[in-house]
Amino acid sequence: MKSNSLPTKTAARFPSLRLRQSTREAAWGYLFVLPWILGFIAFSAGPILAVFYFSFTRYSIFKPPVWIGLDNYIKLFTDDPLFWKSLYNTVYFVALAVPGKIVLSLLLAILLNARIRFRNLYRTFLYLPMIVPAVSSALIFAWILDGNHGIVKHLLGMVGLPSPMWFASEDWSKLGIVLLAMWHIGGDLVIFLAGLQSIPVHLYEAAEIDGATWFHKVWRVTLPMLSSTIFFVLVNELINNFQVFSFAYIMTRGGPLNSTLFYVLYLYRAAFGNFEMGYASALASVLFVIILAVSALVFRTGRRWVYYEA
Repeated sequence: MKSNSLPTKTAARFPSLRLRQSTREAAWGYLFVLPWILGFIAFSAGPILAVFYFSFTRYSIFKPPVWIGLDNYIKLFTDDPLFWKSLYNTVYFVALAVPGKIVLSLLLAILLNARIRFRNLYRTFLYLPMIVPAVSSALIFAWILDGNHGIVKHLLGMVGLPSPMWFASEDWSKLGIVLLAMWHIGGDLVIFLAGLQSIPVHLYEAAEIDGATWFHKVWRVTLPMLSSTIFFVLVNELINNFQVFSFAYIMTRGGPLNSTLFYVLYLYRAAFGNFEMGYASALASVLFVIILAVSALVFRTGRRWVYYEA
């Protein structure tokens, strides 16, 4: 006992020794995280700063960048209708896909958290689209929604309903990609299932004793206890869906009539189609600010509805 308490008494009598010990522990901590810090500086922070710099230049890869100040941003906001079109398409997609995916995955998670037969099989089936490559998913969905020979057209024809042309129609093309995005709910489903299984059972038992119905238990117990998980999924979905690219690039290439020209697809065209790296960097910088502002707004409003269990 005396030997165990000796270091503590010694540190109390000699503050400098305690300071050196805490400094040594901090140094070891920084040493362990140093690989991540170096990787972040080299592969994330460095490119981000480079993008901000190039956004103020005229840069085509083949020639050195030339400083032009705010010209790229002035052109972007005042003389580029495709910028506003791509931004509108992206906001439209986010406004439908994000709440749609969250609500659908949450409802399915609540149902699959119950003790039903073949529960694991249903979970596996719903997660399968997440392990299918984006190219394969896009091609399968394009075939399903094909306006001439697709499965959906055949099913609607059986009940006498007309089928939209989907990806050949300016009015339906974005909605088709929203449906494809909602097909990929497996990741959110797994997160919600993990959150549901962490809710204490005694809360539901107390609600049942008070005569709560299934709806009241979901509204008064499940959603409040799951609010932090919903918040996490919401932030992730907002960040990811503002960067929608692959589905539109594979299925429509931004058509018809730029109806699926999403922001990142337009950025890709500017960078690797027109080789306007400076202008593409300005587009990327604006998107960074938009995502940062939306995320900050969600964090600020989250204080009112997110419950963290003590």
